[in-house]
Amino acid sequence: MKRVVVDMQNALFADAIATALRDFDSDFEVFPSESPDKTTDMCADTQANVLIMEVTAYTPWKIEERMKIRDEVKSYCPDCKIVLVVDENTEKKLADKVRRAKKDGLIDNFLYGSVSATYLSAVVDTL
Repeated sequence: MKRVVVDMQNALFADAIATALRDFDSDFEVFPSESPDKTTDMCADTQANVLIMEVTAYTPWKIEERMKIRDEVKSYCPDCKIVLVVDENTEKKLADKVRRAKKDGLIDNFLYGSVSATYLSAVVDTL
């Protein structure tokens, strides 16, 4: 069973990701986080294998805040894979920062918000 915590600004987007993961493979157990403040605890409680977080230009979804959550999660779950999701069309500079975080080894992967549900699920499955 692969345990995935999903932390998104938009609850409908989080639900869509959870549904896509479950439909892709019944071995995914998905836990939507109610707020960024609860994400670290949820990852620790579930011993998450993967954390998917949306990054935006607004608090509390800014990349700097997401990196703090990443650090906290890694202290509880050092093997948890971190995936950031960013809208490359409206957040071009932010998308570059997220891509740089991957290049620098700060995160395990990133996805653009425009990818298909199947592609997102396949990427998570390979982590």
